[in-house]
Amino acid sequence: MLRDLVEAWRHHLALDRRRSTHTVRAYMATAERLIAFLEEHRGGPVSAATLATVEQADLRAFLTVRRMDGIGNGSAARELSAVRGFLKFTGGEDARVPLLKGPRVKRGLPRPVSPDEAVALAADIAESAREEWIGARDWAVLLLLYGAGLRIGEAMALTGDVMPLGETLRVTGKRGKTRIVPLLPQVREAIEKYVVLCPYPLEQRQPLFRGARGGPLSAAIVRRAVQGARGRLGLSDRTTPHALRHSFATHLLGRGADLRSLQELLGHASLSSTQIYTQVDAAHLLDVYRNAHPRA
Repeated sequence: MLRDLVEAWRHHLALDRRRSTHTVRAYMATAERLIAFLEEHRGGPVSAATLATVEQADLRAFLTVRRMDGIGNGSAARELSAVRGFLKFTGGEDARVPLLKGPRVKRGLPRPVSPDEAVALAADIAESAREEWIGARDWAVLLLLYGAGLRIGEAMALTGDVMPLGETLRVTGKRGKTRIVPLLPQVREAIEKYVVLCPYPLEQRQPLFRGARGGPLSAAIVRRAVQGARGRLGLSDRTTPHALRHSFATHLLGRGADLRSLQELLGHASLSSTQIYTQVDAAHLLDVYRNAHPRA
């Protein structure tokens, strides 16, 4: 019975909440850890009825054990959020989930990549590819992240239906939310060149970006390519595919884009997620001041 509830929660996260595969995997691991903890903590098998009796003290003890495993504030906060969601789901609409204040998490600032670094990174990866069409593919993917602000998963999810390209691109983001993003001519040309060179036929509803053997391109391959390029170019370890999206946002904000427009371009559900880029811009100005002012 409990196993059925856990499996039902998996489906709820993946289908109803449209959580990413990574998030679903992490939340399921948390649920299993909670059940294992309660079995030892309560001294017996755990059932749905047991979950309904979980108290604040139980959650505090669970987090204490997790802290002993070495997790930090951020991981502890995510663990507590997952536990609350699981208990709420298994208990139904009238579930009483105990309140427990999570640890304070200091939100770090994204580290943007400079325009020159972004172009150098994409060029190095394209030139290092073993085949011309793969180089064109990687160039197109990285320009989408930097030039259109896509998440790596959003770029991987594009299908042949996007062709022929226009001045904008419809993107499906987190939780199935769609948005329209402008396409710079350079980005459009990069994608079109890749499509011409790709040895595999372009098919509607099939992945636009293909791996070397014709299957869907994996985000892990792009990440490994970026890791190799940043080593060759001597760039920071923070130079990741997602950092290119941060750069897109930071550079637009620095050129006068307003937060609401930036929120739409990035596909953020909440304006608070976008507001962090004002801090990034301020941090950049402070760095410029410290490096340039004779009395700084």
